[in-house]
Amino acid sequence: MTPKNMKLIRQVLNEKVWERVVNCPTELMKRARSLKDRAPVKAAVTAQIAVAVAILTEAPVRAANLAAIRLDENLIKPGGPETPYLLVFPHYDVKNRVDLTFEFDDYLTDLIDEYVQEYRPSLLRGANGDWLFPGTIGDCKDSHLFGIQITGRIQKATGLRITIHQFRHAAAAIYLKHHPGDYETVRRFLGHKSQKPTTNFYCGLETI
Repeated sequence: MTPKNMKLIRQVLNEKVWERVVNCPTELMKRARSLKDRAPVKAAVTAQIAVAVAILTEAPVRAANLAAIRLDENLIKPGGPETPYLLVFPHYDVKNRVDLTFEFDDYLTDLIDEYVQEYRPSLLRGANGDWLFPGTIGDCKDSHLFGIQITGRIQKATGLRITIHQFRHAAAAIYLKHHPGDYETVRRFLGHKSQKPTTNFYCGLETI
C-alpha cells in the first residue's frame, strides 16, 4: 500500500468524511435539476457524474468497466421494471476474468432512472447507443476523462481527492473495519481471482 493510498484510507475511515462522499450524488443531482431548463447539457453532465459516484460507492469497479456500462446488458432489472437494478459484468469484460454482480438499493435505482429518463438524452447528440455514460462520438465516455471529472467534482464538493481506482481501496478498508478478517468477501467484490493478492494488499487495515 503506497503512502498516498494509506493517507486516503485514513481519511475515508473517518465516518464524517465518507458521509460527505456518499451524500455527494444527492447534492450533484440537486445542482443538475436547477440547471436543467437553462443549461441542459451542463445539467446532464452533472447528473452523469452524480450517478457515477453513487455507483462507485456501491460497486467499486474499475474505470474501464464503469465507463462502458451498457443499459439492458450490464445494467438490468431481472425482476421487472419496479425492482432494483443489478450491475453485472461477465468474466470476459473484467480484468481478472471473474464474473461480477452488484445489487443496487432503491436510492441508486431511482437516481439512475431519473438520469436515464431526464438527462441522458441530452448527451446522446442524436446517437442511438445503449451506453449509460455516452461520449461525444457515439461511443462510451472516455474512462480517463471521466475519472478526471469525477475526482474533480468530489474534491470540490467534499475536499477529498479520490480517484476511481481508490474507491476500491476505500471499499476494502471500510468493509474490513466492520468485518475484520473477511478477506474472501473483499476478494469477491473487487473481482480478484484468488484470495492471496487481496490478503497481501489489505492485511492489517483493520488495525488503523
